[in-house]
Amino acid sequence: MYEFLDWSVQDVMSRPVTIGPEATLAEAERLLEKHRFNALPVVDSAERLLGIITSLDLLRAFDFSEDVILPAYAEVMKRSVSEILTVDVQTVTPRTPLSRVLQKIVDTRNKSFPVLDGDRLVGMVARQDVMLALRQGAAGHKGPVEEA
Repeated sequence: MYEFLDWSVQDVMSRPVTIGPEATLAEAERLLEKHRFNALPVVDSAERLLGIITSLDLLRAFDFSEDVILPAYAEVMKRSVSEILTVDVQTVTPRTPLSRVLQKIVDTRNKSFPVLDGDRLVGMVARQDVMLALRQGAAGHKGPVEEA
């Protein structure tokens, strides 16, 4: 089990699937569904993190107000990602210990975190990555975390 304490984000992170700020909400929805993700990092052309778009952000785009009974789906989905992305994003570094990531997941209830090396996005780490490392640590696995 103590092996878990030796691992850091770089041992479990995945390569990020990203989207640009000019992409439409429809494009974001397609990527989220295709990869079964809950969040996509939004990056500029230099791979710098601008924010994140989540499934919840997509739902928030359908703002039901007193004036609108049902927003037009097609119109909402034409909006750009930059209009609704979350810019206050919590991140980790490749060297962040997994024990800290575990606590951050519990404290924030976030499902994943972008991994930044300086100002460049280099990966994503998710709840399931931490669970895999816990499982392998409990089994006494030594060395790098192996994908299930």
